[in-house]
Amino acid sequence: MITVATAAASKMRRGIPAGVWALGFVSMLMDISSEMTHALLPVYMVAVLGTSTLAVGLIEGIAEATASITKVFSGALSDWLGKRKFLAVLGYGLAALTKPIFPLASSLDWLVAARFVDRVGKGIRGAPRDALVADIAPPELRGASFGLRQSLDTIGAFLGPLLAIGLMWLTADHFQTVFWIAVIPAFLSVGLILVAVKEPERSRLRRVRMPLRRDEFRRLGASYWWVVAIATMFTLARFSEAFLILRAQSIGLPLALVPIVLVLMSLAYSLSAYPAGILSDRMDRVTILIIGLALLVFADFALAFASGFSGVGVGVVLWGLHMGFTQGLLATLVAETAPTELRGTAFGMFNLITGLALLAASVIAGALWDVVGPQGTFLAGAAFAVLTVLGLLPVRNRLRKVRHA
Repeated sequence: MITVATAAASKMRRGIPAGVWALGFVSMLMDISSEMTHALLPVYMVAVLGTSTLAVGLIEGIAEATASITKVFSGALSDWLGKRKFLAVLGYGLAALTKPIFPLASSLDWLVAARFVDRVGKGIRGAPRDALVADIAPPELRGASFGLRQSLDTIGAFLGPLLAIGLMWLTADHFQTVFWIAVIPAFLSVGLILVAVKEPERSRLRRVRMPLRRDEFRRLGASYWWVVAIATMFTLARFSEAFLILRAQSIGLPLALVPIVLVLMSLAYSLSAYPAGILSDRMDRVTILIIGLALLVFADFALAFASGFSGVGVGVVLWGLHMGFTQGLLATLVAETAPTELRGTAFGMFNLITGLALLAASVIAGALWDVVGPQGTFLAGAAFAVLTVLGLLPVRNRLRKVRHA
């Protein structure tokens, strides 16, 4: 039985196109570079450059909002030009070019500019890259393809902080050395997408109409907008991972060990995303999504009532598993419900709306934390997750029909 399952998984891995694998490794390399830098940047700005924590928060908030807004325009532009790879390369290239600025910067102004351009690059590449995965992947392997790319991306998300911690120890806390080493995987990422990713011919068909028109949004269809609505409700339930770190601190975890929280979460995320994608190609996708939401509810309860690090650790691992079961799957649902020629626009709108929802969720979570403490924050998250499940049930058949259309 195990041998048969292993053989089936191996066959599926061979069936996933090389371009999807390449895009996954491109994401992984850029994430390693970005997380090596970003894991240290807030401490560097405060401890070395003397920046206030309020300024750090404002810089990060503006940077992430910029990325979300840029995704809408880049996705729509990729539909209009019919050249998704060009925009993906541009986005990765901009991010790579900012990396040498971090070790060279002698003032906050340079770091703010680099952070801003880096997030613009992320915004430019996000929607075209996801649309490119959907274009390259065979329909019967679309869930596995998105899951694979997400898994490889998340491997970078936990390798980056681990490398940063190790290099800071080896270099006696020399920030600039770590920042310079982070430049290497960023440029490898750009080289890989240039050489190894081939764009399907059908993505090069030029659209004659301007993007982001009202009639284009109507053409996305009711099923797509249902997916966006469900994802928005779901995002309200899963606020920023910063609250996982705060929860670990609240039970007395030493500051030096705080990065282990994100490492645990990212490890669970990366190990589950690809298997969840494979399952979603064989089973009803909405069922897999409901399983992911159930994992989130369990994670919230574990984090709400944890009295020690073991309880928080269980909650963090469950949180990472729920991400693995849902994030690639939501991208798959976007790809399946949107018209092929409007996938870039679809991913751009999806990223913008869920990005704004994540901002709102984090504000709500922070307010609840201040008023009633961490227990109230995580129990509210569990309640939003249950509401999302209830919202999924009426559209389950509609989404099943779209998949088999």
